[in-house]
Amino acid sequence: TVLSAFLFLGTPGVGKTTLGKELASRAGLIYVNVGDLAKEGELYEGFDEEYECPILDEDRVIDELEEKMSEGGVIIDYHGCDFFPERWFHIVFVLRTENSVLYDRLESRGYKGKKLQDNIQCEIFQTLYEEAMSSYREEIVHQLPSNTPEDLERNLDQIMQWIEQWMKDNN
Repeated sequence: TVLSAFLFLGTPGVGKTTLGKELASRAGLIYVNVGDLAKEGELYEGFDEEYECPILDEDRVIDELEEKMSEGGVIIDYHGCDFFPERWFHIVFVLRTENSVLYDRLESRGYKGKKLQDNIQCEIFQTLYEEAMSSYREEIVHQLPSNTPEDLERNLDQIMQWIEQWMKDNN
């Protein structure tokens, strides 16, 4: 049977990477950070002057991941989702962080000005949650609070239980 695949979604700074890496090691899954993947393979189609960051070549990212995804057992970590094929994911987790906590995290990463403001706005307006709800079946999209180390532990336990249940149901 194909192992399930997860998408971890959220504004930068909400804790996708921490949760994704920890879950991958506990559950024996493959962890893929799309930002790192793009950097390594130079999967870009230009540079965004306003945000001072490269522009992702979404088609090349899909091509790069297709084989891995067909095998399953993969956690994908990214802050956008509307370009991933719907068939890839069995469950989508949107991590949510309170604005004051997120502001501090992003500031400590060196975010400032428009980039900092826009990411906070994105969180306030639930932009990524809305994007996930319109890109996937609503019943597979779940929000997780991600403010404290306790939240992280709770999320890990919850997802591990979900994986065990999924394996029972699908094997």
